[in-house]
Amino acid sequence: MLFLKSGILTTIQDLGRNGHRSAGINPNGTMDKYAVRLINILLNNDENEGALEIHFPAAEILFEEDCTIAIGGADFLPILNNRPINSWKRVSVSIGDRLSFSRKNYGNRAYLAVSGGFKIEKWLDSVSTNLAARIGNKFEKGDRIELNGSSAITINPKTQISPNILPPYQTQKVIRIITGNEYTLLDEYSKQKLQNQTFTIGLDSNRMGYRLIGQPLKLTTNDSGSILSSAVDFGTIQFLPSGQLIILMADHQTSGGYPRIGHVVSVDLPILAQLGAKDSFKFQIIGIKEAQELLFLREEDMKKLKLGVKLNCRTSF
Repeated sequence: MLFLKSGILTTIQDLGRNGHRSAGINPNGTMDKYAVRLINILLNNDENEGALEIHFPAAEILFEEDCTIAIGGADFLPILNNRPINSWKRVSVSIGDRLSFSRKNYGNRAYLAVSGGFKIEKWLDSVSTNLAARIGNKFEKGDRIELNGSSAITINPKTQISPNILPPYQTQKVIRIITGNEYTLLDEYSKQKLQNQTFTIGLDSNRMGYRLIGQPLKLTTNDSGSILSSAVDFGTIQFLPSGQLIILMADHQTSGGYPRIGHVVSVDLPILAQLGAKDSFKFQIIGIKEAQELLFLREEDMKKLKLGVKLNCRTSF
């Protein structure tokens, strides 16, 4: 696979470098984990197989061997040999085929997976790129990436991911959260403003965190609310000394000293991951039990998808 154009930022990501936070190593991984899981399952790959995370303006790719691909996440209107192709479906690709992306329809991160995966050296059991730590790199024009063994998939061509289990990227404007350990430090007015006002993602946001712009919140204490450095995670909402908020994203640090006033629920992380600078949304607080039930239902859908793919798929090597 040859990169004819680099795109603004194209890296390889899997579900993260997990199990090493005690050593201060952040997990990294794909921003939209759900999208990568879905397209890997569709290709009969392991869910944790690495995929290309693509931003717009996007890369242009020349395929140098036959393979089967799937694209998910943001819709950048993919074009194969000057013909539009659909996301969330398997697509057979031949030597010499060219893939490009014509424009951004919705979302901010598209994902490309191949049957069998990419041949990328792992570090701590992950192929995820961490540019700040110089682990992996972004792909530039002229770079090549090998496929991890060729495989051909024989499958019912009608098999595809049901729209019913795709995240509502375009329609959901509310991000659900559960309260964090330091939520009680907010004064009553700020607790109301947390849910009632619209927040906008700032221009200085990135894979490490989204800086939000909104009416400043306040604490009941007179200081900035600094706490002993404590564990944080993808989706942790921190209160900054300015009264503004930051949501930690895929490249988040392992701990932090700002008050944790909330955490984005797991099922809404894909929605959040597809937002970008200047996008706006509101928060809605729900209980832990409801958040768990939402996650359980989503994972049940994933199990059904896996079963459906295995019943309709035959792979030869």
